[in-house]
Amino acid sequence: MYRRFSVVAVLLMMIGFHAQAQQPDTTRPTAIDPELEAMVNAKTPSEYTIAGIQVSGTKYRDQALLLSISGLTVGDKVIIPGGDNLSKAIQNLWKQNLFSDVQIYFTKVEGKNVYIEIFVAERPSLSGFTFKGVKKSEADDLEGKTGLVKGRVITENMKRTAVENIVKYYVEKGFRGAKVDIEEKADPAFVNTQHLTFVISKGGKVRINDVSFYGNENVSEVKLKKKLKGTKETTRITLYPTTDSSSFGTHKRQTFNEYVNDWGFLSVTKTRDYLDPYFRFKLFSSAKYNQTKYEEDKEKVLEYYNSLGYRDAGIIADTQYYTKKGNLNIDLKVDEGRRYYFGNITWRGNTKYSDSILNVLLGIKKGDIYNLETLNTKLGKQLTPEGGDISGLYMDDGYLFFQVDPVETAVYNDTIDFEIRMREGPQATIKNVNISGNDKTKEYVIRRELRTVPGQKFSRTDLIRSNREIANLGYFNQEKIDINPVPNPDDGTVDINYKLEEKSNDQLELSAGWGGGIGLTGTLGVTFNNFSIRNIFNKETWDPLPTGDGQKLSLRVQSNGRQFRSYNFSFTEPWLGGKRRNSFTVSFYSTRFANTYDPRTGAYSRKAGDTSYLRTLGLSIALGKQLRWPDDYFTLVYSLNFTQYKLRNYPNLFPGLDNTTAHNVSLKLALSRSSIDQPIFPRSGSNFVASVQATPPYSLIDPDRVKSENPYELPEFHKWRFTGEWYVPIGRPMGADRSRQFVLKAAAKYGFMGRYNAKLDYSPFERFQVGDAGLTNNFGLLGYDIIAHRGYPVYDNSDPTINPDKSSASQFFTIFNKYTVELRYPFSTNPNSTIFGLAFFEAANGWYNYQDYNPFRLRRSAGVGMRFFLPMFGLLGFDYGVGFDRITPNSKLRDAARFTFMLGFEPE
Repeated sequence: MYRRFSVVAVLLMMIGFHAQAQQPDTTRPTAIDPELEAMVNAKTPSEYTIAGIQVSGTKYRDQALLLSISGLTVGDKVIIPGGDNLSKAIQNLWKQNLFSDVQIYFTKVEGKNVYIEIFVAERPSLSGFTFKGVKKSEADDLEGKTGLVKGRVITENMKRTAVENIVKYYVEKGFRGAKVDIEEKADPAFVNTQHLTFVISKGGKVRINDVSFYGNENVSEVKLKKKLKGTKETTRITLYPTTDSSSFGTHKRQTFNEYVNDWGFLSVTKTRDYLDPYFRFKLFSSAKYNQTKYEEDKEKVLEYYNSLGYRDAGIIADTQYYTKKGNLNIDLKVDEGRRYYFGNITWRGNTKYSDSILNVLLGIKKGDIYNLETLNTKLGKQLTPEGGDISGLYMDDGYLFFQVDPVETAVYNDTIDFEIRMREGPQATIKNVNISGNDKTKEYVIRRELRTVPGQKFSRTDLIRSNREIANLGYFNQEKIDINPVPNPDDGTVDINYKLEEKSNDQLELSAGWGGGIGLTGTLGVTFNNFSIRNIFNKETWDPLPTGDGQKLSLRVQSNGRQFRSYNFSFTEPWLGGKRRNSFTVSFYSTRFANTYDPRTGAYSRKAGDTSYLRTLGLSIALGKQLRWPDDYFTLVYSLNFTQYKLRNYPNLFPGLDNTTAHNVSLKLALSRSSIDQPIFPRSGSNFVASVQATPPYSLIDPDRVKSENPYELPEFHKWRFTGEWYVPIGRPMGADRSRQFVLKAAAKYGFMGRYNAKLDYSPFERFQVGDAGLTNNFGLLGYDIIAHRGYPVYDNSDPTINPDKSSASQFFTIFNKYTVELRYPFSTNPNSTIFGLAFFEAANGWYNYQDYNPFRLRRSAGVGMRFFLPMFGLLGFDYGVGFDRITPNSKLRDAARFTFMLGFEPE
């Protein structure tokens, strides 16, 4: 109001009248100057010179600065009436948002000289703001949402924006009737400042009571509601549902007789439709209304109709109204239109592949329901991880500049004919491959994993495979691997730019303790996953250790006082001799388990430990080779293993072998195939491992060994293992970065041990311990494989109903089966802390011979768990499982439940 009056006052030059409308001002004459009045009312504009400028009203702003901003200076020429110099000066000052009022007065005129006064009313600054009527947690959230900054000048736009942001915050939480008032109070602590208090009245939370569709004759309402991902109804249980009616008509509800006559009780969908007005269970979904999500959901409904062939479907009207309880009803009226079908599909512009091949790959036949999304996906205009589209067929053969466009050529009745127009273009060759972001890892370590090599034809599949190989290195943030092909149409080449982000994946394990009569206990373990052994003597590369060559070095020392000590070392070179995927691994370990408890004295002693112990010494050398057939996901690994077991009066481990020394020499072959997309949280792919480990047949070479006092001095066996794991994504990716998605993992594991001579029992070494989590044998040092079974203690019998609580077995199985199903969901895929939850079902068991083997007699369990992958410490996790076969008629459910903890590795 003031601004409009000021501008008008300037344009009309009504000095005296405006002065009289204000409070009396002793500095300004109250009488009208005749010369000024004549100047203003002149019929012919005249040019005047500004002879003097005075600034009034300002207390905290520099007058010279204000004059500079206004653009007026003494000596300027102005046209009165009709000039625009003065109006522009007001606009310049007003744009600063520093004043609540700007006025310009003429104070005196002498001939062709005029004197003016610029009057401003300064706005106060913001000293602070608070919220009234809300919880502290809500006030903390609002502080960052208002957009207010202390010290800035308070404007009407600032206050209006803050109020809008506060209302928006509560509307998103379901409080659609939220109101905000502002209390302004001068702050005595600071000059020309004000403190704002936002008085908030949230009102009641508005939830969506019902969503009703009208006009949907071919698609059930329940199916349409499932497409409303962000617009959910509240839970409802009632015997007397309200009759739905709106301006769109009456919503007819199916009667019980209609439900029965339609055999609805034989259909889950029809039963759900019938029960929906009476029973609706929405425990895990929010029923608050969000306008943005509602608009998105309407588009999803139309997309669903389009996928069913109703390409003309539309929502012609929708309305919202409140119930008596204050909740929201939403009615939508749809016009389904008619269903369309694909007609004749012809190809144009294809020279590389014939029409018949393209038709087979397209997979759409005349008479199929019209679905433009399916057509675009098959053509490759909408990319999918699975591939298999027309565009992928061409791009995998170098046709980077390939383009395909489906064009409707005829629409008759309910049928649509298409012509697929293709522009194949030339085959592109890879010119340059650029890598950035690898601050620590050597570039050649990355390049040797890439499938995109300069000089080769471009292939989209090679890009996808290169992404997987980089992710599986474990050195980079798999969520931020950016691959950008840059075509060069002039010379028919393409540059490929890889932008990476390093992450730390080295691990440290450190613990120490004292007491319990066993002395000093502790663990020191380090794993360097990107080590560089060739720079180990180069001091300049130690930061803190030489890294970047992609090698793995692991060192671990563990001591439990007099009872236990262990030394472990392993080194892996993934590219031996620089050849593709020829890995070399050498590992060594030495352990000593001592029974330091002296039953005669009831105390721990060194002497007891020196006379009762188990000592193991192991060495393994492995050579792996990546195969090219059947495909290059296969790897074959040969390993030569030597283990010495020395037992001295060590009870309850291997019956009959309390005092013996055994030397286990074996050769192991393992054939594996891994196509998982990333190592920590796989979303797709599979992993298979089939292995056989065998010793020489000593008893067949020397039959007298069967009768010797220690036939197991040289253990003989052949052991077969198989592991299969599948990862299947479920639903669509969620989250801001589309990285959160449910993943179903299914796994099957088998193990069988054989012998060469029926006169000699199975080897006591290399058997299978089943049950619990196996934390007592992290490195497999005791001569048996650990097969975890969540929800059960370690068991040594094949009867699922017998499950005594114990931490170790008195004997070990020669056969085992295990099946696992897990539903996983990631809470964080950040490389600094990957966290996911899971729900599992497991079934497993073990047997001692093939006569008792029954693959269908298994111990079953189910439960939930969490996994935390921290770069420095590796895996931390726990499971809470219930063993179903541990439940007895007189027991409680908690008696059959067990916590299982994991540290550093995921047990088998």
